[in-house]
Amino acid sequence: MRISKSFTIEPEISEYVTSTRGKRSASERVNDLLRRAMLQEKYERLEAQAQAFFAVAASLERKQSHAFQKAAVRAFKRD
Repeated sequence: MRISKSFTIEPEISEYVTSTRGKRSASERVNDLLRRAMLQEKYERLEAQAQAFFAVAASLERKQSHAFQKAAVRAFKRD
């Protein structure tokens, strides 16, 4: 189902849509571009979430490695 909306578009964007639409209508081209932009934003958000997750994981891994090294050194000193 399509919903008619009215938006103001900058002239350079309108020119780009007109020059790249091919045999499709301008509305179809704009919808295609908007879908691509939505996916791009989604991927950017997912990438940011992944970076944040792995930053925390790497920090925990370093702490765990350091604790293991300290325990190993203590074990070697006892032997």
